[in-house]
Amino acid sequence: MSDSIANCPVAIVTGGSRGIGRGIAVELGRLGYAVVINYLRRSEAANETVAAVKQAGGDAMTVQADVAVSDLREHLVNRTLAVFGRVDLLVNNAAISSPDRKDLLDATEENWDRVLATNLKAPFFLSQRVAQEMIRLRAAGAIACGKLINIASLSSYTASVDRAEYCIAKAGLSMMTALFAARLAEENITVFEIRPGIVATDMTASVRDRYDREIAEGLTPIRRWGRPEDVAKAVAAIAQDYFPFSTGECLNVDGGFHIRRL
Repeated sequence: MSDSIANCPVAIVTGGSRGIGRGIAVELGRLGYAVVINYLRRSEAANETVAAVKQAGGDAMTVQADVAVSDLREHLVNRTLAVFGRVDLLVNNAAISSPDRKDLLDATEENWDRVLATNLKAPFFLSQRVAQEMIRLRAAGAIACGKLINIASLSSYTASVDRAEYCIAKAGLSMMTALFAARLAEENITVFEIRPGIVATDMTASVRDRYDREIAEGLTPIRRWGRPEDVAKAVAAIAQDYFPFSTGECLNVDGGFHIRRL
């Protein structure tokens, strides 16, 4: 580990190989971060993200790990520390959608367990583990502060009866943000939630025609699809400490979808 690498801030981005995660990783690269790209299956996509981060001016490496599994979360943190020696920022981005989009009355325990494990349990216990390391690193003078960012969704408050598991997990992520923010403020670790709206990624490709129409008809006051870089810029603002007297805050990156209108 070179001195230049050791002295730059380090971020872990879960689900960082594509979509919103890739956008976040590349933006952090522009800010001079070393970025740990966590991914589950798509090693080629993860390597493409590493190349994009390096081209943007940062450093990066990949760590394959299913964050729903305790031992693999531990591997992710340990590998980050072994290579870079620190962690300044955790972005909990990895998530899966409700399998098969079953109606609420047909929802299964199998799908519930799968979605909640990835979308809520994983970020909770990964945040716990990373926060412990941040506290240790601060005490040792290796970092000045820490930041946790949870990528939630407008589904945390918008009911979709064919995606019950997903909505409940994202709602839980909002409370998780508040809990960690309250606990970690005294440790100089701030916690934020970002709620993306309808963002153009491969996960939303199947509903492109529907949302093209609804956005054009005024579903969101800003009449366009969101882009991964929109979410990435919100992460960048937090990473650069533009909100030094805030924690537990939620940033809506949704084109104004959250506004109640008559």
